Amino acid sequence: MLKRSYAILALSLILLASLARPARAEWRYLESMFAEPPQGNSVTFRNSQGLVSVSILAPDVVRVRMTHGASFGPDYSYAVVKTDWPSPQAEFAGTKQAETIRTADLEVRVQLSPFRITFYDRAGRLISKDSEGMAWDGSRVRCWKWMPEDEHYFGLGEKGDDLDKRGHAYEMWNTDAYGWGPTTDPLYVSIPFFLALRAGRAYGIFFDNTYRTSFDMGKEFSDRYSFGAEGGEINYYFLNGPDPKQVLERYTDLTGRMTLPARWQIGYHQSRYSYYPESMVRFIADNFRERHIPCDALFLDIHYMDGYRIFTWDKSRFPDPAKLLSDLRRQGFRVVTIIDPGVKVDANYWVYQQGLAGNDFVKMPDGKVYLGKVWPGDAAFPDFTWDRVRDWWGSLYKGLIQDGVAGFWNDMNEPSIFDVPSKTLPLDAVFYDRGLHSPHAKVHNVYGMLMSEATRDGILKYRPNERPLVITRDTYAGGQRYAAVWTGDNSSTWEHLRLSLPELMNMGLSGLALVGADIGGFALSPSPELYTRWLETGVFYPYCRTHTEFGSRNQEPWSYGNRREQINRQSIELRYRLLPYFYNVFHRSAETGLPVMRALLLDYPDDAKAVATQDEFLLGDDLLVAPVLKDGEVSRSVYLPKGEWYDFWSRRRYAGPVEIRADAPLDRIPVFARGGAVIPTQQVVEYTDQAPINPLTLEVYPQGDSSRDYYEDDGLSYDYRKGGYLEQTFTVKTDGNRITVATSTRKGSYEPPARALEIKIHGEHCAPRQVESGGSALAEAG
Repeated sequence: MLKRSYAILALSLILLASLARPARAEWRYLESMFAEPPQGNSVTFRNSQGLVSVSILAPDVVRVRMTHGASFGPDYSYAVVKTDWPSPQAEFAGTKQAETIRTADLEVRVQLSPFRITFYDRAGRLISKDSEGMAWDGSRVRCWKWMPEDEHYFGLGEKGDDLDKRGHAYEMWNTDAYGWGPTTDPLYVSIPFFLALRAGRAYGIFFDNTYRTSFDMGKEFSDRYSFGAEGGEINYYFLNGPDPKQVLERYTDLTGRMTLPARWQIGYHQSRYSYYPESMVRFIADNFRERHIPCDALFLDIHYMDGYRIFTWDKSRFPDPAKLLSDLRRQGFRVVTIIDPGVKVDANYWVYQQGLAGNDFVKMPDGKVYLGKVWPGDAAFPDFTWDRVRDWWGSLYKGLIQDGVAGFWNDMNEPSIFDVPSKTLPLDAVFYDRGLHSPHAKVHNVYGMLMSEATRDGILKYRPNERPLVITRDTYAGGQRYAAVWTGDNSSTWEHLRLSLPELMNMGLSGLALVGADIGGFALSPSPELYTRWLETGVFYPYCRTHTEFGSRNQEPWSYGNRREQINRQSIELRYRLLPYFYNVFHRSAETGLPVMRALLLDYPDDAKAVATQDEFLLGDDLLVAPVLKDGEVSRSVYLPKGEWYDFWSRRRYAGPVEIRADAPLDRIPVFARGGAVIPTQQVVEYTDQAPINPLTLEVYPQGDSSRDYYEDDGLSYDYRKGGYLEQTFTVKTDGNRITVATSTRKGSYEPPARALEIKIHGEHCAPRQVESGGSALAEAG
């Protein structure tokens, strides 16, 4: 009996030991390693299985690499742009059991047997630690880390489900996902970065590997998460906060930031698949102006081309494109055209002939040019990993730019291929990849980003002092440097309106600031109420565009009857009234990497309810937006976090944290201004450069003493980088019933046209008894 008990106990221990590791026995884990002497701010660990390096880039940034070869591969990244880190102070201390590295912010303990890495802050609080640590199986690599019960995860680029990624698993493989839903994965954009948040303290991990990668955030095991790739090395950056904003600033230090967009690029844009022929384009433009609905850009989908040949015009539909675009520009419209990467196979087609002659196309291992079927039929695909191919591609935009095209819309750049199960190029297609001649399996996730880079650089070649608009369906980490991103082929459903909020917020938490979803939905057709509610939400998206598919019902703001047209006009007018505020939010985002459209958790990481909120968002620092997401709903619950909040419509003031029931009649959604805000607004215009701002209105929402910085430039050029900007600070002081608004001395050389400054003080029963300027009472008080 006793012997049998021992046997049962031994069997139980064996089972427990087997459960302690992921079940796949083929994974080979790093066991005992020894530390080499530190070199600079790095230390290398080695054994017969492979190498690990731990490098201190900054007091709060640590890079970890692992290979199961005898040496690391070439150290190059398509994502990382910051390599000139100042040498931080780092102390190395080693024993036979461990190596310890201390910085001003972190203590990194590396256990040598079995090999594990643990991160602490300098107060000794555990931040993150390996569970099984790093392993490989053939070409695959993976890393497992401990997952506390109260830790939550955000980011990971474009995913169509919840804001919090805990309990889910994801793949990173840019995919043409028409008709996607909340369980569809992967989607179009791959950003292998996540932000972890626990008890108000944050860190981030950026896994810079361009192969098909995967993240299991507790789906397989409830006590650990893991990330890995189908090839390449483990190469991750650990970014300590503890504030989540610090993590994002560090991540965008690494991967770069959005360029400040031109003002017209943050206006309202109208698109469909497709506006053609020329008479239809003119009809749409005339209707916007005759109906006095603001709009800055019209989009042309693939039907403007000659037989879907990129960089061409169908002269039967658009006989004189230069005149058309010139006429539209006089009406205040800019035109954006679609460009796909597939080049039609046609012996008489100049782009195809140039690509063949220049050896510019992707090839198969046998040296033949790969051909795949897309819109024009058989097509070849540029190898954007060559610098010279990107230069060639950029030069192709010259003709369209000379015709007056203002921006370019990169689509199908996963790259997408029709009629094959994989929806893309074969995995063994060969790319130059800086002389490494790498397979498509490695390059796939950066293809769209490199196309965006080529497009951006091509526009700048011909318009060197205008900020270009490139909008892309696909990108990788760092893609914010080149292009705006939209969320691909969504659907005209209430579910997709709801999903757009966590989707766009997580893209913002992944470094992508200029993002948007197709307003009204792409696939199917929205009901009049859905379109109106979506537009009321979409005017607060960072990138604001209506778009719909071929054959759907008309989806212009006037397409749903007179009453809806009036409401839709008012919604778009609100965005234009808020343009100075939007522009200031974008300026801060370009400087810091913080999102324009923010999850509440960024500002309230200690507030569990704010962290869990995914149906509201902050626009910059000072506006909270709570969209209506259900058919027929005319009020909704809104959570207002700590602080004072003013109802944007009624001026009623609330003290947070509080949950309220907010009115939401059909003509508006709940919006709240933070107490202490100074929100710059302007007069409504029908396009952004129709007239200078006059007056500049400061919407003041008093709460004690507060200040806000204001930024302005010419809204188009790069002159701001040479001092051509205006910066000043508006300060509000409250003393009993007296409110003082003061302006600081201006910085920068930009001089806006002469204008009035209007100040509005918001609040219930807030009519002033006396108004003074410069110490003298004004004759009238309004």
